[in-house]
Amino acid sequence: MTSIADVEQLEDLLSRPTPEVVETMRRVEGDLMFLGVGGKIGPTLARMARRASDEAGARRRVYGVARFSDRALRQRLESWGIETIACDLLDRDALARLPEVPNLYYLAAMKFGTTGQEDMTWAMNTYLPGMVCERFPKSRLVSYSTGNVYPLVPAGRGGSVESDPLAPVGEYGASCLGRERILAYFSRKFNMPVVLLRLNYAQEPRYGILVDIAQQVLAEQPVDVTMGYFNAIWQGDSNAMTLRAIEHAAVPPRAINLAGPEELHVRHVAAEFGRLFGKPVRITGSEAPDALLSNGRLGYELLGRPTVTPDQMMRWIADWLLRGGVTHGKPTKFQARDGRF
Repeated sequence: MTSIADVEQLEDLLSRPTPEVVETMRRVEGDLMFLGVGGKIGPTLARMARRASDEAGARRRVYGVARFSDRALRQRLESWGIETIACDLLDRDALARLPEVPNLYYLAAMKFGTTGQEDMTWAMNTYLPGMVCERFPKSRLVSYSTGNVYPLVPAGRGGSVESDPLAPVGEYGASCLGRERILAYFSRKFNMPVVLLRLNYAQEPRYGILVDIAQQVLAEQPVDVTMGYFNAIWQGDSNAMTLRAIEHAAVPPRAINLAGPEELHVRHVAAEFGRLFGKPVRITGSEAPDALLSNGRLGYELLGRPTVTPDQMMRWIADWLLRGGVTHGKPTKFQARDGRF
């Protein structure tokens, strides 16, 4: 595929299940619930689960839970066969009314705008996971975490692995480590199987580090290379790995990195977008020796390797932006080296 025509085709592509996901949904018993389904990843993730379940002949309900301030999103999810439930997850009474399910995918989190809203950041990222565990102590849970729980590490050495000491930079990363610790506590308390997916970072034409760099090059703005290296994984690949992770939930929780195998260089990525756009590339700063980098090897062994290369992602993104494709309008702020988002 050389071009992604529109949002409809994009969301079809991001939610297309692999044969391995179909087999996982065949083996998994019971209904699925996606908490915080309204974010960037949730809609296509839940849709992939619905499609894989249908292909597997698994009769189950797939629930999507969010506040649903976007009415169109709720209608789109319903059209895909996902049963939506409007819920403020921080409201204990509303949380208590959610149906019982054996399989939970925890997507609710706060990153953007965390600076200045530190109290809400900690409530969403640390307090809420405990509430969810108390509400669903008999469920299996897959929770997104983030590579931000790791410290900055030297470039060129393969990135952080799951057994490395955790030392987040900044309050957002600290709150995400708090989420992991709270989930570990309740996992042991309730004998509740949990898997923690340290995602670093999902990409698609509407959002991601590659989109950030591409937009700067297209607008002929300078690209800062101080945070000079990063990992990138196609969101369709991370969706497939996320759904398969339910079978690896354990007590105490198992951590798995979800990251692209390549250590991408901001400078080189900018140059490639310059070539694709036919634009000059302006660089500012110089590369620091360390960056936020994750090693995804364990994830590939357990959940499958990514299928979409960085080159393919860049070609799709460049084509998308040149044709005026919509974006989420949320810069990743990956350049921040102090953890302030």
